[in-house]
Formats: sequence, structure tokens, C-alpha cells
Amino acid sequence: MSRNTLSRSLHDLGLAAWFGGTLANAVALNPAAAQGATDTATGAVANTGWDRWTPVNAAAIAAHTAGSLGQLRGNSGRILGQQGVGSMVLVKTGLTVAAIGVTAYSRALGRKVSEQTEVPASSGTDPAEATPAEVAQAQRQLSILQWVVPGLTGALVVVSAFAGEQQRASEASRGLVRRLLP
Repeated sequence: MSRNTLSRSLHDLGLAAWFGGTLANAVALNPAAAQGATDTATGAVANTGWDRWTPVNAAAIAAHTAGSLGQLRGNSGRILGQQGVGSMVLVKTGLTVAAIGVTAYSRALGRKVSEQTEVPASSGTDPAEATPAEVAQAQRQLSILQWVVPGLTGALVVVSAFAGEQQRASEASRGLVRRLLP
């Protein structure tokens, strides 16, 4: 059995940045942007913050994905042989695909908002009365999605903790026995 330190590190650090960054932006950046001196400044601050976060978030997602693929490779025997591990992998894969999809959709909406660099806004995700209709619609969707991404990535943290528990010697041997004795 070989070590998977690099893939585990990429998996965990990427997921930590993805979860923590999106949660921080939802909790802090979007509401803090409302402190801008004008509605236009509020939109500009939020757009600048999200545009700065995007490449970091993309790198975090790429690191997490690369680490996940390494973990799949490194644990292929357990996935096939230990009862319950295959199901966990399916759940984790589904959550990852959903989180990537919601993140990508959120970014597409964010681009609609940030294309108009000085759009008036009440906060990072709340339109002002003077916000153009298309941007206001995108902001309303983002006000929900800003919580969905950390929700999905937080669920990935929990499933990853469960996966770690499945690697305990007592769990691994019990899972192998269950697989062999139906």
C-alpha cells in the first residue's frame, strides 16, 4: 500500500479553499459591499472582490479535482472490495459534480453583474432600484446560490470525513468481511 499524501493534500486544500472562500464571500464580501458610499460603489466593490476570487476559486477546484482523481486511483482496491466505499464514492462524486455545476452557473451570473462595472446595487447580491433588470435578476439568483456552493462543499467535507473513518482498520476489515459474506 503506497502513500497518497500529494493527492490527499490537493483534495483537502482545494476543498478547504473552495468552501472557505465562497462562505467568506457570502458572509462578508457581499454584505460589506453595501457599505460603499454610493449604490454604484457598492456594485463596484462586490464585482472587484468576486473577480479577484474567481481565479483562486478555479485553482482550488482544479486542485480538489486532481486530488480526488488521485484518491480514486489510490483507493481503487478499497472501492471495489470494501462494502460501503463504492456508495460513498458515488455520493461524493454527485456532490462534487453538483458543486462544480452550481459554481460555474454562479460565475456565469456573476459575469452578467460584473460586465457593468459600476452597476448600482444595495449589496453584492441585492439590486438597487436603478439596477438594470438583467443584472437585478442575476443578483437575485446569486443571493440564493451564494449559500448553495458552501452548502454543497460543506457536505463534501462531511463525506470526506466519513471516507476517512472508513479507512480505519476496524472499518476496513468489517467492510471486507461484509462484502465476502453476503
